[in-house]
Amino acid sequence: MSLTCEYFVAPPSPFVYMGHARFVELARRYGVRIQFKPIDLGRIFAGSGGLPLAKRTPQRQAYRLVELARWSKYLGVPLNLQPKFFPVAGDPAARLLIATQLAHGTDKALDLSAAISKALWAEERNIADDATLQAIAESLSLDGKSLLAASNGASVEAAYDANTEEAASAGVFGAPWFVFEGQPYWGQDRLDFLERAFAEARLAKR
Repeated sequence: MSLTCEYFVAPPSPFVYMGHARFVELARRYGVRIQFKPIDLGRIFAGSGGLPLAKRTPQRQAYRLVELARWSKYLGVPLNLQPKFFPVAGDPAARLLIATQLAHGTDKALDLSAAISKALWAEERNIADDATLQAIAESLSLDGKSLLAASNGASVEAAYDANTEEAASAGVFGAPWFVFEGQPYWGQDRLDFLERAFAEARLAKR
């Protein structure tokens, strides 16, 4: 049986943005299949005691900016600390990712997720705007118009709800969140631990 890792994401998260490419590369290097699950982080916050950014204390908001600047510099990932279109609704982008996954598979959805994150955090683009999402999809040679139409369908909504319910059941309270071999890992700053787990699991299979 192949190794698999659940990957719960919320498109507006800057920490998803900074960790995405590294996680995908790790999974591919260690032969781990990604179960990609865009979620409604607002619903997760409501059930786990989390707060949206605007409702957090000034101390927490200030330290968040320090951490973002620190990680951006360390990783060499360009990031606008306070982008023009943030906070932003994540539902349209999440549904587009699910529609893409259903139509074209996980790899294409992962590529689109990277492009959407970059659009928000490095390119000052509004990822809740249909025209912007269509253009991002089309930059990857996808049929953005058709995928946007599909993203409003019942199958996508059902998958979005299921992903979010699975996240709640798994104890998820932030994003990115990874579950591998029954163990949870929260945040892009836990990828070192996740890599160790990948390496140990692959070694055990030999």
